[in-house]
Amino acid sequence: MSFPAQQQEPPGLTAPMDPQPDHGELSYAGHARLEGKRALITGGDSGIGRAVAIAYAREGADVAFTYMTEEVEDAKQTAALVEEAGRRAVAIEADLRDSSECDRVVRESTEALGGLDVLVNNAGFQMARGGGLESIDDEQLDRVFRTNLYALFWMTRAAVPHLRESKGCIINNASIQAYEPSTTLLDYAATKAAINNATVNLAAELGPDGIRVNAVAPGPIWTPLQPATQPVEKLEKFGEDTPLGRAGQPAEVAPAFVFLAVDQEAGYVSGTVLGVTGGKPVF
Repeated sequence: MSFPAQQQEPPGLTAPMDPQPDHGELSYAGHARLEGKRALITGGDSGIGRAVAIAYAREGADVAFTYMTEEVEDAKQTAALVEEAGRRAVAIEADLRDSSECDRVVRESTEALGGLDVLVNNAGFQMARGGGLESIDDEQLDRVFRTNLYALFWMTRAAVPHLRESKGCIINNASIQAYEPSTTLLDYAATKAAINNATVNLAAELGPDGIRVNAVAPGPIWTPLQPATQPVEKLEKFGEDTPLGRAGQPAEVAPAFVFLAVDQEAGYVSGTVLGVTGGKPVF
């Protein structure tokens, strides 16, 4: 399908999107696969993060998630959906570009939930309205690397002591951009390739502690980040270059995050990147 011309300012919100994304609100049915688990999702207010929060809650997990100040309305909706599933929702406003904020998020999450079993490093930022290397100023470069990569290290560093206790797991959000980088997303693609490397490295380091580390690599997914950062002409054909010929929905990505979090199903899966790309290769 094609998307009508539309544009927002970053970070982007769900309400103005046309069509509305599918986060699994009406379709995701849980089967108690994460009963009693405690999860922390960065950027859980909208997009893939919201879909994962819904799925985790319906699988029986309590969910803490972060959001930025501008995303408070989306955060309220996500919290309500988690609570409708009968689970606890802990929404934490935070700017993860600051290491002390990442420490605070982990501290507040573990205090509210009584520990931590699953860390989902999902928060991300891109900007594709420029024109390659010379259009990337220092401010953009700093925002992309701090949001996508630094925060992943800071959040993981703070969470590991708690995950050691629970023998928990870490799931990072990578991207097809790590394998098929777009010239308009040079900085973003570089961070996603680094996330793949960090995932494998962390799996090797933390495996002896009983902590599994994996990543999901989505393809083009219809989230607020797209109308907020893509040029209109790109958006109108968004996802049409995949073998399946369309963009994916957040609800189609969330099950991969569920699978990787379930000990009974993915207990021997660590150091891998699971592609949800509409047919684009992840190797």
